[in-house]
Amino acid sequence: MSKTAPAPPKYLPFGSDPPPPAPVAPDQPWFGPQDQFLFNEGSHLRLYEKFGSHPTTVGGVPGYHFAVWAPNADYVSVIGDFNGWDKGRHRLHPIGSSGVWGGFIPGARAGLCYKYHVAAPGGFTAEKTDPFAFTCEVPPKAAAVTWDLAYQWNDADWMADRKRRSAHDAPVSIYEVHLGSWMRQADPPYHSLSYRDVAPKLAAYCADMGFTHVELLPITEHPFFASWGYQTTGYFAATSRYGTPQDFMYLVDTLHRAGVGVILDWVPSHFATDAWALANFDGTALYEHSDSRQGFHPDWGSFVFNYGRHEVRSFLLSSAMFWLDKYHIDGLRVDAVASMLYLDYSRKQGEWVPNRYGGKENVDAIDFLRRFNEEVYRHYPDVQTYAEESTSWGMVSRPTYVGGLGFGYKWDMGWMHDTLRYVAFDPVHRKYHQNDLTFRMLYAYHENFVLPLSHDEVVHGKGPLWDKCAGDEWQKFAGLRQLFAYQWAMTGKKLLFMGGEIAQRREWRVDESLDWHLLQWGPHKGVQSLVRDLNHLYAAEAALHERDNNPGGFDWVDCSDANNSVISLVRRGSGEDVILAVFNFTPVPRMSYRVGAPGPGFWTEVLNTDASVYGGSNVGSNGGAYAEFVPYHNQKYSVLLNLPPLGAVFFKGRH
Repeated sequence: MSKTAPAPPKYLPFGSDPPPPAPVAPDQPWFGPQDQFLFNEGSHLRLYEKFGSHPTTVGGVPGYHFAVWAPNADYVSVIGDFNGWDKGRHRLHPIGSSGVWGGFIPGARAGLCYKYHVAAPGGFTAEKTDPFAFTCEVPPKAAAVTWDLAYQWNDADWMADRKRRSAHDAPVSIYEVHLGSWMRQADPPYHSLSYRDVAPKLAAYCADMGFTHVELLPITEHPFFASWGYQTTGYFAATSRYGTPQDFMYLVDTLHRAGVGVILDWVPSHFATDAWALANFDGTALYEHSDSRQGFHPDWGSFVFNYGRHEVRSFLLSSAMFWLDKYHIDGLRVDAVASMLYLDYSRKQGEWVPNRYGGKENVDAIDFLRRFNEEVYRHYPDVQTYAEESTSWGMVSRPTYVGGLGFGYKWDMGWMHDTLRYVAFDPVHRKYHQNDLTFRMLYAYHENFVLPLSHDEVVHGKGPLWDKCAGDEWQKFAGLRQLFAYQWAMTGKKLLFMGGEIAQRREWRVDESLDWHLLQWGPHKGVQSLVRDLNHLYAAEAALHERDNNPGGFDWVDCSDANNSVISLVRRGSGEDVILAVFNFTPVPRMSYRVGAPGPGFWTEVLNTDASVYGGSNVGSNGGAYAEFVPYHNQKYSVLLNLPPLGAVFFKGRH
């Protein structure tokens, strides 16, 4: 005869003794045996529905229930505005053997500050903010705040269509943004704009500029503004610096209604060491490794997650699902993946611990990343994940069932380094470095790539993109326009950090607005106009995006003319239309320069970076050229072109 499993206990008012087990009403939350099992197994994906603080009603009395993981503690209580921060008044109760403590505060309401008072053997006591808080006090204050995430979304059209918009054959042009410094208040003290204030401005700007997605530097709560958000303390809290959770939802909603997707930088690679947050949470290394050779990151002075601990995996997986679920986020970009994959990352001999097989690969982190991608695509098949992985680790963006890590895309850091090195050479020396431009195509189809010109390239003394281009002021502007055209012509999705599109002339500063005033000068306005036209051309022409991950979508016409520093290439889609792109990387015009053409007829000039509207000298081919039956560059036809100095010219024809 089968036995009926006991019903899970419901949350109790603080300080009371548990009564005998009783049925739980369906509308009351609990952390039952199945939740406990999945959490302790590392498979719970919705902990944000169970942990933290949630409005509920028990016995007809409204209030908030609380739950926190502290398995080593022998006493946990909630302290906050509702009890005068009295650590002895609202005690939590252990829930089974899960290491979770829970309880219900009748009368608690939204908007109240609270923390957990944690006491553990050995005299450890601490006041900890809630790891599952939905919002917190504005830093440098650090208390969690009770909140309700209810919001009326208006982005149904976007959500219904985003699978098409995020597909590998779709145009994806990403505008990387730090919300606190993209645009600030016009009057002193020049504070950052709120989520609601920035929403219409950012949405309108991206739609006009043709960017398909915004990628936000981490908006998860972080104590130090100058960390750009990469030293995280709140994995379920949008930073309160710019407003409430609903305000951030409004920003996402507004972008979606403007036809712009939202990607979040997400940082499961390390976390901030602040004593009131995750570090040493219950007197033990709960989220991090106890051995500093595994649990401390020497580069960033932060703690490394213990990916081998089941509950930590549940915590991180739930964080990823939370942003996709509650905030309608369209993609997660995982930061510093290389630091997760290698146990010896930035460590000398003797400063790291080999894996169980004696190698340097972090087996637990690899398993976690695969599980992360599997769960994301299982539950949200219309989003994408992106890896910032800076080594030659294989199959980062290949499915886990063939041995890959399962990401949708990988940042092509090699392309970025090679290209920026090339444009920094004086043009007279570039003929010796043609390989910097051509090498990338040897591996271009090993992964699904994003070509990034990111925030990392315009900080820490590296200078702005404008200043990376060699030459005098005119050549820098021409070189920057050519750099963007080269990025948009190559296979791979595009990413550009804010400010690059207006030719920012100083290094990015996290506490200042972009220099929007530069747009009153023609050369800066010209660069912005070029980026806008590149985006719209890229979206309109299937040849430029449809076969990014297919070798049939790209051919060199000629990449061997190093003496003249000229390269030419062809992009193809599934149809007959073809884009022929020709680049002259010297400040010397090349008149009547013959280039092989993949088809007959008239090749229409659809973009010229040297056009006067962009600030150029207007050297061109009078709108295009007829292909002659003159075999050249292994093509049956060829065209005679006038190549502008430090210019790129795109032509549209048929093959």
